Amino acid sequence: MRILHFADVHIGVENYSKVDPETGLSSRLGDFLQTFDQMVDDAVESKIDLALFCGDAYKSRDPSQTHQREFAKRIVRLSNAGIPTFLLVGNHDTPNALGRATSLDIYKTLDVAMVTIGDTPRTYTVDTPSGPVQIVAVPWVRRSQFLAREESRRLTPDQINENIQESLTRIIQNNVEALNPTIPAVLAGHVTVGQATTSSEQSMMLGRDHVLLKSAVTLPQLDYVALGHIHKHQILGSLPHVVYAGSQQRIDFGEENDDKGYCVVDLDPTAPQGTRMTKFEFRQVEPRRFLTIDVKIDASDEDPTATVISAIQRVYVDDAIVRLRISLPVTQEAHLSDGDIQDALSAAHFVASISHEITERPRTRLAGAYGRGLSPQQALKRYLDSRQTAPDRAAALQQRAEGLIADQSAE
Repeated sequence: MRILHFADVHIGVENYSKVDPETGLSSRLGDFLQTFDQMVDDAVESKIDLALFCGDAYKSRDPSQTHQREFAKRIVRLSNAGIPTFLLVGNHDTPNALGRATSLDIYKTLDVAMVTIGDTPRTYTVDTPSGPVQIVAVPWVRRSQFLAREESRRLTPDQINENIQESLTRIIQNNVEALNPTIPAVLAGHVTVGQATTSSEQSMMLGRDHVLLKSAVTLPQLDYVALGHIHKHQILGSLPHVVYAGSQQRIDFGEENDDKGYCVVDLDPTAPQGTRMTKFEFRQVEPRRFLTIDVKIDASDEDPTATVISAIQRVYVDDAIVRLRISLPVTQEAHLSDGDIQDALSAAHFVASISHEITERPRTRLAGAYGRGLSPQQALKRYLDSRQTAPDRAAALQQRAEGLIADQSAE
């Protein structure tokens, strides 16, 4: 039995975007759909038995019709290829009020063939070409569900999170203990598990997370634990494998160096419970590159613009989302030609920023013989003259200085 595990597609993220002249849509929408298509193509060619999606189809809780259409195209293609798909509800798929539909409910309403929606914490049994599989679903839990309870109204946010953690841990334990040991079993969760590391997607979170202990999901009755919500792919443990698939596109520069993709897991249904995984593979997609270029300019640099352009030319900026960070003394800032630098970055897909970090500012000094033998008052006057201080302000400063000197002499 071959399972494809993916998560955090986040269709609708359009930062660092421009309009695609061929479609009239966001170029970043095209990025997200391109990597989604890479995965679907592989699923069809590899004869996947189950596509297991662990939440966050969209960026928004209220996706546009275009975003819903594009996500549905890929899900229907899996269905038409005979691949059952399990769609777990994530926090970005969940409305912020009880009674409102999730962004994935439409598949259940339309009874789309071979698509199961995991919107309740319970065990689902899904038929696949290689036999049934049990999925212990842990969708995102609405805090409002707990806030609505009388006993929760006086609790602090941290106490509510503790209650959610305890409730989910108990639900998972009860469902796992009730599993049929003769049928493969995986846990699908859209949760934060302790020890997981994030890249930068804190800006994508919709509120403070509750955190499950790793021990709550690392249970011997499970053959695999598939997780979503954290964008960085990582394996938190084995026996069973506890894995975040990660997202398929980079969201911002915090994910600049992250590999992106999805997981493919082979299970042997005939093996004993908890020992069925025979192969695990993380398959990378080709996301849009993010590139940071750091340049340091010295005070003695005779052509700082040329230095910056040379640094740009040493890296491959074509089709990348680029940020340029230039550190330099303030005396060199006026010698930078922003137009020439922007021309050197013209092959980039998008220039996110060109920032100047001032490393030092000039200090007026009375050097050499010019400053020798001067009284403090004389030195101050020459300093104020060198800075072209307004006469009224210079007089006030000198008067104040004389008062301070007089006070010091009197002590």
